[in-house]
Amino acid sequence: MEVYFSPELIKPETQILNVINQNSKPVGYVSFLFNEKKLYIHGQVEESGVSEDFKDLVKPYIKGLMNLKPDCEVYSYLSAGGEKIEIEQSNNKNQ
Repeated sequence: MEVYFSPELIKPETQILNVINQNSKPVGYVSFLFNEKKLYIHGQVEESGVSEDFKDLVKPYIKGLMNLKPDCEVYSYLSAGGEKIEIEQSNNKNQ
């Protein structure tokens, strides 16, 4: 099953993105909170079967945000079906 982002809230210091499937049904969310030197990421999808698609969607998005603030520390927790998802980023402090 393919998943996509659907923006819910976008402000300079925070973003909340719904994760939807190909039928536009919500299956999860991702939130991004920013401050001067830190980026906090929390995301969850309901079904573990979409974990790879979720990871493939989130990873380049995080990389793009890190390009905007290359010196920021990234703290993240992502899960699919209650199972933690590991995403390797060069300056992640806590996954």
